Amino acid sequence: MNEEGAGPVAPFGVAEVTGPSMYPTLHHGDRLLVHYGAPVKPGDVAVLRHPLQQDLLVVKRLVERREGGWWVLGDNPAAEGDSRVFGVVPPELLLGRVRGRYRPRDPDQRSWPALASWLFSAVRPVLSARSAAWRLRAR
Repeated sequence: MNEEGAGPVAPFGVAEVTGPSMYPTLHHGDRLLVHYGAPVKPGDVAVLRHPLQQDLLVVKRLVERREGGWWVLGDNPAAEGDSRVFGVVPPELLLGRVRGRYRPRDPDQRSWPALASWLFSAVRPVLSARSAAWRLRAR
């Protein structure tokens, strides 16, 4: 609870994408708005601790809930480093749901039209993929 008693404050944070595993949804260098502790469902993009190296944070799509945790996949089927390699992710390693992303601004984008263009194209919500389970069945 906050001091005024108006309820809990939503814990948001920023994370950075490294690598190609979530391409085309996310690109290397994208910044993510993460809602820590948010409820999740299949299709959501989430930040989690890597099950085999828990000091490493990874961004993956939640495909389905299985016995023992979540089956997660990257959106880029050619990239490695998801449940195909390490199995299910225990629920306690799931940190938060990704709500949005923005691409960093190029330092050369200084004019108002360039800034407006960047803002229009770089800031986007990260939505759930309702058809994420088909990828699991296709493997």
